[in-house]
Order: sequence, then C-alpha cells, then structure tokens
Amino acid sequence: MNALDLLYIPLAILTAPAWIGKKRHGWASRFGNTPPLPPAKKRRVLLHAVSVGEVNALRPLVPLLGPHVEVVISTTTDTGLARATELFSAAATVVRYPLDFSWAVRRFLAAVNPDAVALIELEVWPNFVRACKRREIPICIINGRLSERSAKGYHRIRSYFGRLLNDLTAVAVQDDDYAARFKALGLAPEKLSITGSMKWDSVTVAGEAPVLAPGALELAYELGIDRTRPLIVAGSTGPGEEALLHAACPPEVQLLCAPRKPERFDEAARELPGCARRTLRPSGSPAGKPSDRFLLDTIGELRKAYTLADLVVVGRSFGDLYGSDPIEPIGLGKPTIIGPAVSDFAQVVKVFDDAGGIARATRASLPQLLRDLLTDAPRRRALVEKGRGAIRAQQGASQRHADLLLRLLAAAPGQSAQRSPGQ
Repeated sequence: MNALDLLYIPLAILTAPAWIGKKRHGWASRFGNTPPLPPAKKRRVLLHAVSVGEVNALRPLVPLLGPHVEVVISTTTDTGLARATELFSAAATVVRYPLDFSWAVRRFLAAVNPDAVALIELEVWPNFVRACKRREIPICIINGRLSERSAKGYHRIRSYFGRLLNDLTAVAVQDDDYAARFKALGLAPEKLSITGSMKWDSVTVAGEAPVLAPGALELAYELGIDRTRPLIVAGSTGPGEEALLHAACPPEVQLLCAPRKPERFDEAARELPGCARRTLRPSGSPAGKPSDRFLLDTIGELRKAYTLADLVVVGRSFGDLYGSDPIEPIGLGKPTIIGPAVSDFAQVVKVFDDAGGIARATRASLPQLLRDLLTDAPRRRALVEKGRGAIRAQQGASQRHADLLLRLLAAAPGQSAQRSPGQ
C-alpha cells in the first residue's frame, strides 16, 4: 500500500453514494484478479479503451497490429467490455481494467504481462503508469485529446500531473490545440507528436448509395418503423433533448432517440409519449401498436438506426453538456445536424464546419431546420458529399499509431515474448 492508496480509500467512501446504486459487474477483475493469460507467442500490446467510444475507435487499429503482435484490449465499463468482446473477440483478448490501487495494478500487469501499453485518448492513472515504468514497459497515449475544461482542472495540480505525464514514453495527440494543452501542463516536447484522430478511420465512408447495416431492417420491423415515411434519428441524446426533439419533429415524421446513458432510458421514454421501446420488442418480435416515436434503449444498435435515417441529430449538444461525435453518421452518408454545445468535439465539428459538411442549429432554430432539410433533397446531398470528403481528408491516424507502437516495441526490452516457452 502506498500514499495514493491511502488517498483512494477515503475518496471511494466519500463518493460511494454516487456509484453504489449503479449496477456494475466484474468486481474481482476490478481489483486486479484477472485470470493469467497464456504465454505470448509474439510481443504483446495492451490497448486500454475506457468505454464504448474509445473501443469503437480501435476498429481500424487492431487489424493493423494483428499481423505483428498479440493484442489485448482492456476496458473499464460494462458497456465497453461488451462492445470490445463483440468487435474483437476473434482478434484480441478482452479483459477488465483494474482500479488504480497499487496491489490491483500489480496483479493485473502480472496476469496480462504486456510488452507495451497504449492508453486511448487520456486515461492516465498514477499507480498504473508508475507500475509500467518500474517493469520497463513502454506506456504511451495514442489518439490523445484534452478538452479545455479538463485542462483547466489538471492545471490545478500541474506540478504533479506534469511529472506523471513525463513518466509516459510518448504522447500522440489529435491536433495542435490538444498538443498545446499537454505542453502547458509540462509534458516534454520531445515526447509529443501530432498524429490525428483514429475516429476518422473508424468509419467506412459510404458510397453514392448508402448501405443498410446488418440487422437494420430487422430493427425497423421489430420497432414498427415505417420505411415509407421520413425518419429522424437522434443519437447520444442527453437530458431534455428527447422532449426538445419530440416538439421540434415535423408532423408525420418519425423520430427515434438513442440516449447516451442507459440510466436515462426510463426518463427518455417519458419524454417520448407513446414511444415503442426496443427492449419491449425483442429480436424476432413483430411490432405492436403503430407509433411514430421510438426509443433505442439498448447498447450497440445505434449504427443500425443511423443507416435507417433520413436525417440525423447528434445529441448532448443542445443543453449544458459538451457534445457527441458526429463522425459515424456523416461517414454513413447521413445529413447531420448538431447543436451549439460541442466543446468536447470542437475540432471535429470545426473540420466539418469548414467543409460545409454539417448543419448547425440552436434549440430555437431546430424545428425550422428539420423542416427545411427534409424538404430539400439537394441540400441534404450537398451536406453528405462535403461531409464524406472531410472524413477522407482526415484519415490515416490509425496507421501512424500502429507505426508508433511498433517502434516502441522494437526499442523495448521485452516482457511476454521473452518469457514464452521455446522463445
């Protein structure tokens, strides 16, 4: 036990009311009791992705690494673990990331035994980083991002956080703004590189004729979506946005909302009167009473819904939150609207804004914009074409991150492969 552990314990007790009521699984793994992995036949890389968004960003990277190394993916949340298992169970080992108690971290690293570690975006826990350093495991951030809001918070502990950042082997960030924030926190410039965002690579840009995702027609049938009528899909919605969209949706137009957080599903259902809920229409079950409001209260089906849409609205952008990622629906060839609150994805939205590939709205202007776009096919096509062009121009970060990891491995002393039988 160290000083950080002594800090974590009372902190866990103080915050218990906020998390104790939430259903969480895998507590043994959270405390580092990960079953030991078999000896590696190749060098082993651990990719840590906190939740669903970071996991999805790994889709183009894992195949690039697969021919060269053994890939292990760790994730923190239950939804992230389920998504990682769905995407990568055939190509990688998926494990639960531990809490940052020193003993949990030691058990976890002993069980996984990686040769290098990559933290996706920004998930820097002190005991974990320092345990890697003690074991001479190169550890880096890839796809790094640091919002202005987060940077202000870290600046309060700049001296401590700067030292922690410099315990990392390398930091690869998405753009110049993020790079400036990392440097302002004390990261040594020689450890910093700008490599772009893997999220641009995680979508396959649709062709001229958009293709339905596997299972999309079944989703439409089971929910009762009328494929002959327009459908607006609102992804990653936040508090109050379902009610806003319900009121803004033009008459005779269907609306499907997919809340960002599962704990909001019941609240969202109340904001969509008479809505058909996905969990009440299990797979293979035909639609019941017709409705024009739909609630996607499941995880992992938003892509299907997006491919059914005539128009997409990106949630968490019309309230006091900080936006959601618009790349996927635009990549799928859908005209996309986003609100004014986008600080967590400011650079991504700016790329689309500059290209004319996204529509912007406020709460007041949203109803008119929905009507205008649904009746103006040339304008919808222009948004799609310009948005897809913006994505293509930004792609390539995954290959740059793969090259970085392979360079770190080439310079590393080696852990897993050296301990494998017959190596």
